[in-house]
Amino acid sequence: MEYGIYPGSITGDDRGGLASGPPDDPDAILAALRDLAGGRPFLVRGYTAFTDPGRDATETPRDVARYAGEGRRLDLVAQYQSDSGDVPGYLAFLRGLLRRHGPSIATLQVTEEPNMTDVATLDGAYPNVRRALVEGVVAARAEADRLGLPDLRVGFNTTPLLGPSAGFLDDITTLGGPDLLAALDYVGLDFFPDVFFPQPDVPAATAGLLALHRDLMTRAGIGPDVPIHITEHGWPTGPDRDPARQARVLHDVLTTLDGAAATLNIAAYLHFSLRDADSSDPGLFHRFGLMTDDHTPKPAYTTYRTAIASS
Repeated sequence: MEYGIYPGSITGDDRGGLASGPPDDPDAILAALRDLAGGRPFLVRGYTAFTDPGRDATETPRDVARYAGEGRRLDLVAQYQSDSGDVPGYLAFLRGLLRRHGPSIATLQVTEEPNMTDVATLDGAYPNVRRALVEGVVAARAEADRLGLPDLRVGFNTTPLLGPSAGFLDDITTLGGPDLLAALDYVGLDFFPDVFFPQPDVPAATAGLLALHRDLMTRAGIGPDVPIHITEHGWPTGPDRDPARQARVLHDVLTTLDGAAATLNIAAYLHFSLRDADSSDPGLFHRFGLMTDDHTPKPAYTTYRTAIASS
């Protein structure tokens, strides 16, 4: 598997807002990325959003391209957050990202959690999101090929497809048809075992979610040659959330992924996130970092660095 991390500090919460705190320190971020990667290839995740004119768009971390180089490449998330449902504008936005960042991009994720329809910070809440996903993957693949970037991978992600979301991949492949399947390089999964629902057996919960994702991909006609990327995973510290527990959960998830990688074709893991949004805030969404907001490592930082070094 490839490894990587989101190095920004801003996170979305479950009410459609953003959790933030002290501003990013680019020098400290770069030092931590170098330390974690240890000279190996490494993915740096960043989020940028297409919105309608007059609406502010979040970009985090700022100027993410500065963190590429020395074996690090971008895992760039192109969010679709158009209240007017402007799919043609979004396609132009994707092409612009590819022209601007080009060889620095390893993976381009088209939309963010498009199956989530009830949170304004996530793309499923916006009109025409499924069309934006399907047309976006096809357009981005074509633009990457036109630019001579055949190794750049284009995909999309979801959260665990449970309950009302269970048929999401079927709907997407029906809408996109052969063109989507030919253009699709990976399907991502954002998952957070033991965060929102306590899990007495984290490895078993992790294995179940991974197997479910692959099974739903297969049912939707997405072949076994299309890998799964773990696009977000983390566990927050805070009141009644012990940093030692964070390290144990990370270890359990990484060990389970390693054991399932060959069978399920899991090709990448990206941790969310490098540092806390605000270590002084007790809120669940403020302390997902492997480091505190002043870049002091938690035990899980060493767990992740050791896993990368031994890969």
